[in-house]
Amino acid sequence: MQPDSWRESDLFRLLVLGVRDYGIFMLDPGGHIVSWNQGAERIKGYTAEEIIGRHFSTFYPQEDVRAGKPAWELRVAKAEGALEDEGWRVRKDGTRFWANVIITALYDDTGELRGFGKVTRDMTERRRAEQQLTDRRRLLAHLVEAQERERQRIAWDVHDDTIQAMVAVDMRLQLLTRKLPEEHRESVEQLDDAVRTAISRLRNLVFRVRPPGIERQGLRDSLAAYLADTAMVGQVDNNLEREPGDDAAITIFRICQEALTNVRKHAKASSVAVQMSTVDRGFLVRVVDDGVGLPDLDPNAGHFGLIEMRERAEASGGWCTVSTQDSGGTVVEFWLPDVRP
Repeated sequence: MQPDSWRESDLFRLLVLGVRDYGIFMLDPGGHIVSWNQGAERIKGYTAEEIIGRHFSTFYPQEDVRAGKPAWELRVAKAEGALEDEGWRVRKDGTRFWANVIITALYDDTGELRGFGKVTRDMTERRRAEQQLTDRRRLLAHLVEAQERERQRIAWDVHDDTIQAMVAVDMRLQLLTRKLPEEHRESVEQLDDAVRTAISRLRNLVFRVRPPGIERQGLRDSLAAYLADTAMVGQVDNNLEREPGDDAAITIFRICQEALTNVRKHAKASSVAVQMSTVDRGFLVRVVDDGVGLPDLDPNAGHFGLIEMRERAEASGGWCTVSTQDSGGTVVEFWLPDVRP
């Protein structure tokens, strides 16, 4: 048991002074420091003897001091009761750190301002991690964009050059067949069939590399064509308020393409549905199958292309999840923002 002489206020004071993850200190009404805890010393580098009595603007970069930011923060805290801010602060050794700051105006029972409570948290590592994540997503977006441009170039080259040349060969073989004697006609017809098969395979390849229907026919018809191409029983429900832009449409198609490929290969499903709707000023898409589901799904293990689907969605500012239904089957759900005005 604690000594009887210890009051609740003493315990609270010891708690505040002993906190190390947060800088907690008091300011007088003019902004001068009147108390200091261990967290403040650890974060800012000053001992209590060094800092008590100095103005709290000591912790602000010179550009903020010249702009009057410390005084402005006290005015806002006094007027509104509290203020929360994030920005650069300066340690004793001159280095900067990114801080989350809360300033609370403190009044006594008569309503007189007695000072301010200030809580500071060092957010430098979190900000660095967020910046690294932002940089990674920006790089991923550039890579995806470059990949799509290269796919489009390859698709156009194959369609405009290779396929057209083979179509010309097919036409000449048909003309030749009619002119040849009967004993040679069968061999040429077999050759012509092989050329037609190759043309069909190349057209399917072009569609998979860069579906031309997205630009010409729209997203819904392109997805329906892909479903038919994969010989899966399914439907595409389009409840979008407007057609996505080219970049969003390609991203939606690619994620659906990956999801449908996984359904075909792994789900053992008899049917699948692609549902598109407008939600929160963006495009919400669900790919739902009635297969065996994913009872042991680890969303970080990359099963069934989840990482690729998720990274595509996040690179566009959205999100992607994969879950198993209680009744069986898998749901791939993702959302992309509509960035058009």
